Amino acid sequence: MTVGDMLLATVPMARTLNLEFLETTPERAVVRMPDRADYHNHVGGPHAGAMFTLAESASGAIVIAAFGDQLSRAVPLAVKAEIGYKKLAMGVVTATATLGRPVAEVVAELDEGRRPEFPVVIEIQRADGAVTGEMTVVWTLRPNA
Repeated sequence: MTVGDMLLATVPMARTLNLEFLETTPERAVVRMPDRADYHNHVGGPHAGAMFTLAESASGAIVIAAFGDQLSRAVPLAVKAEIGYKKLAMGVVTATATLGRPVAEVVAELDEGRRPEFPVVIEIQRADGAVTGEMTVVWTLRPNA
């Protein structure tokens, strides 16, 4: 089962938005949301909440891809998120997530008994390549009790 398949199976909102996980590696996650009228806002583009969910889902995909081997001893949790809407998004939108710290550095903190935090940076783009939004989600790996 791929990371995308696993997220679609366990995260109902990802299924609700029909998200498509195009790439999920420890270096990058790319997730696409189709253009559907029932996701639109008052100006005909994807609703801000749908774009937030798209970007957060891309951040979750890279976290699972990067730290999936740590799930037996820690739970990944989003700590906070900040999003900026830069341009009008219309049509299909794609979120590309990148990890803000080296995996080995985060795991080393976990090995030391600490609860590491790390940012994931996400760009949201229209089909023409224009960046319509930017988001940062800070994640932690909470050690199991």
